[in-house]
Amino acid sequence: MSLLVVGLSHRSAPVSVLERAALSTDAQIKLAQDTVAAEPATEAAVLGTCNRIELYADVDKFHAGVAELSTLLAQHCGVGLEELTPYLYVHYEDRAVHHLFSVACGLDSMVVGEGQILGQIKDSLARAQELHTAGRLLNDLFQQALRVGKRAHSETGIDRAGQSLVTFGLEQLAAGEDVGAWAAGRRALVIGAGSMSSLAAATLARAGVAEIVVANRTFERAERLAQILADAEGATARAVRMAAVSAELTRADVVVSCTGATGLVLTADAVAEALQDRTGAPVAEVQDGGRTPAAGAAPAPATVGTEENCPLDLAAVQGASGFSVLGEAAVAGLDAAALEQHAAWVAGGTVDRREQGSARALKAVEDTRAEAGLIDALARTAASSGRVPERRRPEPVAGIPRPVPAVFLLDLAMPRDIDAAAHRLAGVRLVDIESLAEASADAPMAADVDQVRRIVSDEVAAFGAAQRAQHITPTVVALRTMAADVVAAEIARLDGRLPGLDARQRGEIRQAVHRVVDKLLHAPTVRVKQLAAEPGGAGYADALRTLFDLDPETVAAVSRAVDNTDEKDRPA
Repeated sequence: MSLLVVGLSHRSAPVSVLERAALSTDAQIKLAQDTVAAEPATEAAVLGTCNRIELYADVDKFHAGVAELSTLLAQHCGVGLEELTPYLYVHYEDRAVHHLFSVACGLDSMVVGEGQILGQIKDSLARAQELHTAGRLLNDLFQQALRVGKRAHSETGIDRAGQSLVTFGLEQLAAGEDVGAWAAGRRALVIGAGSMSSLAAATLARAGVAEIVVANRTFERAERLAQILADAEGATARAVRMAAVSAELTRADVVVSCTGATGLVLTADAVAEALQDRTGAPVAEVQDGGRTPAAGAAPAPATVGTEENCPLDLAAVQGASGFSVLGEAAVAGLDAAALEQHAAWVAGGTVDRREQGSARALKAVEDTRAEAGLIDALARTAASSGRVPERRRPEPVAGIPRPVPAVFLLDLAMPRDIDAAAHRLAGVRLVDIESLAEASADAPMAADVDQVRRIVSDEVAAFGAAQRAQHITPTVVALRTMAADVVAAEIARLDGRLPGLDARQRGEIRQAVHRVVDKLLHAPTVRVKQLAAEPGGAGYADALRTLFDLDPETVAAVSRAVDNTDEKDRPA
């Protein structure tokens, strides 16, 4: 059997694909169960975080394993296999071990060096153990990954290379200002009460926010988190139900959201309404070319622009040239049905009466029809590939500075909790997984990263040697068992032929024979374990079985006994 991992992460796939491929805990459980039920795999574990989904398995065939795991991953993610395949990565044997160890050390995280991944790996292992989908290989692998991750953090300064995603996100919100100075005196709304939300709440409490409001679908969990913040951090904290989020949004200066919801928790309209309630004035949208009319203002006539002002990913539509839709922020992320409705709306756009009959008016009508056709094409694409992602643009506009934010939004969920179109609202600063990925791509790497990489390489070599040595153990045990059986049979035959021997004599003969056998077997068994630990050493087990004519069933029985012992000794 061999270790195989198939997955996708922020390094291999755009956020729009990761968002659609995200799996809930229940979906991860079902994926692990279906994987071990498939023919190529005997063990399985799923590692799911806000920016990765990976399926680990012990398989007997590489190509069949890759095909089966990729298919299962696509099915459970609800993304077509043909669409998902370009973003998948595959690691096998030592490369798979190297990958997980790197992940555990934070080398593959969006924020290099963050330690939260260790807790997620631990949860993944515990879930696989509870489901009995993790056997000896995955138990050894994940437990060693946890040890390697802890070693990297204790022996190096990898923590200095980066922070948790929460800390990094808050630093992005503060935009270069000291987080403590930026957060002091502000009111914070935290949506969700899971591990990430709890970490965000605790970080905000330590940063000195004036008040923290926790909202969660399960009100008791929100109450528990608020009580912990009050007791452990000395923060002013209270819990509210999810229905109160709209009201709390009008008072919050900082909003952090990380829930398991499959849809949006905060829409751009909800954010705009909260801002309008706070300021008493309509909220404008800031675009790359300037500002759109304030919300509620009379709609302008449909016009044609260029791709530069388009928030959509037009690469998905072949032959697309220019595209700019009235209300472009609303188009981003729409599904196929909504796009079709929007196409009909654009097609019915009007032209200023003062310009009717002019060349400009005729061109506007012609371009509007072409634009509606392009939206239809986008709708057909969205029908097969899902939502049309927004193309994010740098927010500062030359000569048109963005207003000072009145509310700061941090979206740490995958799929996203907060509508990406909210980043276009004047007075809003939105940081989400996508913008964090862009920011972290340019983050400097600490010198300690090289030391961690050396640790990972050493640990991968040691793990491989241990696994190869472990592979030959059942054969060595079977060989010694066969030798013991031979000695026992010969001693019994000697007892029959020399019945006059006393107990002391029989004991001396028995010890002498055992010593001879042990000395003959000692050097070969020690040496074969050493050789088996080296790359390509698996063949030595086959050679032993052939040379000594060992019964394969006997070796398999030893393997089962070892597995049963491991199962008994596993942590609950």
